Amino acid sequence: MDVLVFLVPLAAAVALGAAFTLARSVLAAPSGNPRMNEIADAVRQGAGAYMNRQYRTILVVAVVIVAIFAIVAWTRGDPHEATNWWWTTIGFAFGAAFSAIAGYVGMGVAVRANVRVAQAARDGLPGALKIAFGGGAVSGLAVAGLALLGVSGFYVLFDVILTLDNPVEPLVGFAFGASLISLFARVGGGIYTKAADVGADLVGKVEAGIPEDDPRNPAVIADNVGDNVGDCAGMGADLFETYAVTAIGAVFLGYLLVGDVTVLVTYPLVLGAIAILASVVGTRFVRLAADNDIMAALNRGTWVSAALSAVGFLVASGVMLGGAGELLARGNWFTTFLASVTGIAVTLLLMVVTEYYTSTAYGPVRRIAKASETGSATNVIAGLAVGMQSTAGPVTILALATFLAYLFAGLYGIAVAAVAMLSVTGMIVAMDTYGPITDNAGGIAEMSDLPEAVRANTDALDAVGNTTKAVTKGYAIGSAALAALVLFADYAERLDLGEAAFRLDDPLVIVGLLFGAMLPFLFSAFLMESVGKAAGAVIEEVRRQFREIAGIMEGSAKPEYGRAVDIVTKAALREMAIPGLMAVVAPLIVGFLFGPVALGGLLIGVTMSGLMMALTMSNGGGAWDNAKKYVEDGHHGGKGSEAHEAAVVGDTVGDPYKDTAGPSINPLIKVINTVALIFAGLIASVGGILTF
Repeated sequence: MDVLVFLVPLAAAVALGAAFTLARSVLAAPSGNPRMNEIADAVRQGAGAYMNRQYRTILVVAVVIVAIFAIVAWTRGDPHEATNWWWTTIGFAFGAAFSAIAGYVGMGVAVRANVRVAQAARDGLPGALKIAFGGGAVSGLAVAGLALLGVSGFYVLFDVILTLDNPVEPLVGFAFGASLISLFARVGGGIYTKAADVGADLVGKVEAGIPEDDPRNPAVIADNVGDNVGDCAGMGADLFETYAVTAIGAVFLGYLLVGDVTVLVTYPLVLGAIAILASVVGTRFVRLAADNDIMAALNRGTWVSAALSAVGFLVASGVMLGGAGELLARGNWFTTFLASVTGIAVTLLLMVVTEYYTSTAYGPVRRIAKASETGSATNVIAGLAVGMQSTAGPVTILALATFLAYLFAGLYGIAVAAVAMLSVTGMIVAMDTYGPITDNAGGIAEMSDLPEAVRANTDALDAVGNTTKAVTKGYAIGSAALAALVLFADYAERLDLGEAAFRLDDPLVIVGLLFGAMLPFLFSAFLMESVGKAAGAVIEEVRRQFREIAGIMEGSAKPEYGRAVDIVTKAALREMAIPGLMAVVAPLIVGFLFGPVALGGLLIGVTMSGLMMALTMSNGGGAWDNAKKYVEDGHHGGKGSEAHEAAVVGDTVGDPYKDTAGPSINPLIKVINTVALIFAGLIASVGGILTF
């Protein structure tokens, strides 16, 4: 099986090579006239400046954590335990570095593809779609490739090269590094993008009555920068850590179940290699058909990737597990394969359900648009109802999938299903990054005064982009939930607390559950308040410029775009600190005060509460956004009507829901779980200061 393990990094390298080839193709496309390039350069430079400042800030936190890990390693009396801590420290540093690289890659091509999409839209939809999706696919394949390369490369280092006694445990450090950087990137980018968006919309569209992306709006460049640092870089880091954490969780569980390195450890890595090659092939099937159905073209690539993955999983299951049935506590090679198919099915079903609740083609969005006719209050009420309602379908899917996966192959089956969900990660990130690229392309077309036909093409691409962003958030939330279940299984197996642990008649479990269920609410409150404060500062700045700079509204004077960019940047970096540290500190406080059983309760509580909160916020916000666009398309009075004004207010409320708080809950859950897993041994040795 060592040969198979060595092939996994090779598969990751193939994906990275495909991403590089796609990037060259995208960047070779024409970039339009000087005015278009001037705007695109302003967005690119603003996004790059923010990312550099953000990661310099995060670096300080990472260095402190590395120092803490090093102190723990230095003070361990057992040489074996000290060695594991040293390698866990190194794993953390590399996981953090890889996650940061994924964030840069997620944005790097996107900020260069946008202007090329706008230029291609002059000639029609097919060419513009090809560039927009190509730019997204660069991010998708690079993120998945980096994650698989990091996890498999470290495993090969620990098991084959260094031959550590426990080559799996240090991988948890890599998972923690990936999760922590992702959390800060998601929080900071989310605050930035929505503060700029809300500030630009409330003053520009509502007060001044000028169109979205109008160059007279001083916050328009900050708004376009936010699309990239929030959706591209944030989602890139988010799904990088989802991929890494899920794969590591499955590998770790395979080791704990048997207590040795067996095929159960290497099998999830091989599934990842098969899936990433399937994604490379799937990107080739995204082409616009005669009916110009953009969403169908994007979905076709996802379905092809899923189908190819399923075939590969069948072969891998038979070859690797056919003679290893005794290692499985439940089932056999074929039922383990069925567990992997369950994971693929979960991904596809979550995409369908999320599209139903967030697309203008279906009832939920249209109900919100209809409610806008009677004012902002009814719009907000309808949006809240849709968000809450949208939890039922995904939760049912995840519950049934968990039950079936356990029925097929026990706890290991749940881990396999979670890994199988990663089979379309490349396509999912591609679809997510496609959204900001097309959004920015529309902005460039508007600010460059390109013909109406060009803006019509970019609007068609952008309308689908809103749905793809919502769909990818649904996927990220679902995969985070299954990954958290795997990590919790790792935690329980590692401490071997016995069947009596985590009973609801144990007060310590209730204490942990209550704290865990509360954390997503407190975390989200900090983020929502941060967006409100930062947006308020932007609003005041935009109003000031409209008031003090003569000629802005007439187009004879140029707004001070950089002022708005700087205001949002400082606010985002300042406000991301407390929510980020909360995820690290909370499990340690509960664990050392109340012991490992209470900490286990916290893990359950934060996963369940976080899942509901993330679904409600992401789907509700996406529905509000598309309800506004549905009204703008001419329904219920169209632009300028009272219904439109109410829809803009609803969209403004939903913005921090769907792009800040909701998506940030995913890395919150996984940071808390990885912290618990890393410090489980120390917490168990202390036993809890306040235990009975």
